[in-house]
Amino acid sequence: MEQWKEYRLGEIGTVVGGATPSTKDASNYDGDISWITPKDLSVLTQRYIYRGERMITLKGYNSCSCKLLPKGSVLFSSRAPIGYVAIASKELCTNQGFKSILPFQNIVDSMFLYYLLVNNRKRIEGLGSGTTFKEVSLKVMQNVKVKIPSMNTQHKIASVLSSIDDKIELNRKINSNLEEQAKALFKSWFIDFEPFKGGKFVDSELGKIPEGWEVGRYDDIVSATVAGDWGKDKPIGNYVHEVTCIRGCDFQDIKNGLTGNAPSRFILEKNFKNKCFANNDILVEISGGTQTVSTGRVCPISQELISRYNGNVVSTNFCRVLRPIEEYSAFIYYSWLYKYNHKVMFGYENGTSGIKNFRLNDFLSMEPLIIPPQDKVAEFQKVIDTINAQMQTTGLESSKLVETRDSLLPRLMSGEIEV
Repeated sequence: MEQWKEYRLGEIGTVVGGATPSTKDASNYDGDISWITPKDLSVLTQRYIYRGERMITLKGYNSCSCKLLPKGSVLFSSRAPIGYVAIASKELCTNQGFKSILPFQNIVDSMFLYYLLVNNRKRIEGLGSGTTFKEVSLKVMQNVKVKIPSMNTQHKIASVLSSIDDKIELNRKINSNLEEQAKALFKSWFIDFEPFKGGKFVDSELGKIPEGWEVGRYDDIVSATVAGDWGKDKPIGNYVHEVTCIRGCDFQDIKNGLTGNAPSRFILEKNFKNKCFANNDILVEISGGTQTVSTGRVCPISQELISRYNGNVVSTNFCRVLRPIEEYSAFIYYSWLYKYNHKVMFGYENGTSGIKNFRLNDFLSMEPLIIPPQDKVAEFQKVIDTINAQMQTTGLESSKLVETRDSLLPRLMSGEIEV
């Protein structure tokens, strides 16, 4: 049996941090240099990354201690949160929330290193320190001990795991395309009114709309909102009901049919009864916005999702649940997505700097909305249900592939399984 050699991470690659140009100087941004933050990785659905939400200029790059990372560098978020991993598919740089590794190509393969860090992220997270939030320092990261095999074995292990991830990423693209079809259908029906152009239109505060339709507010078609609950990290007193707690950073995994890395928490039994999800609920992220990414992201809740967590699932208190009236769930979700993609939510945020919060109640009561008759909404819901069924089938396959990959990962990375 092959002997694996022990190294410190600093011995198999150069560990580097990042930096943030001053946000007070607009000329530091909107350039052509890719600049990555942990938030960019929170919505990443593949192993590779080539750009983030914001780009920086050469002036911005030179104004701080940013370092250009070559293609093949492995990014590891070292704070807020610890443990996001990605591979640079082109030259880029990061903010200070990373301890990235530029692998020594004669010692370690980039893809193998990616899986090595994924397998060790919980251990590395445990090495973090800090009072406000945990962070892994450069020195700590350099001294993390790992064992790696020969380059030939690394390539074989990376090939096995990559073949699974290739299929998972393909499934994600399929589901993304299906959601794009649903968004296009919503726009055709309820923005452009394509199927209804042969009928009579009347004036409204939002322009011409089909006769029999009306302008209202989300409050008219949302029956209730439900707060989340972060609970405790371990059973204490009456905090004994164990739940999976969904955060905004888990939305993308959920949409792709995966369980993701949502944490387990313990909440009061009475709170669980009031806050547990119901079929056709819609989850809204209400905190965590930045200057370029607004709050107000949404995620649909299905019975299949609830069952995936054996019914024991709630949201964090940085999210809220919308409970739609009757068949309006799909209509609300896609109309919300349309407004989010058109930057409407920026107008409903408080705060002028730092983390922003979404004024949900104001949005629900003030944002004008064209509301179709119930029969048109029900017809739209049926079409969306068909699309959702396809997405759930693909998502279920991905979920099983993730289980297989996650089962193989520690065994391959320990040498328990030979390839």
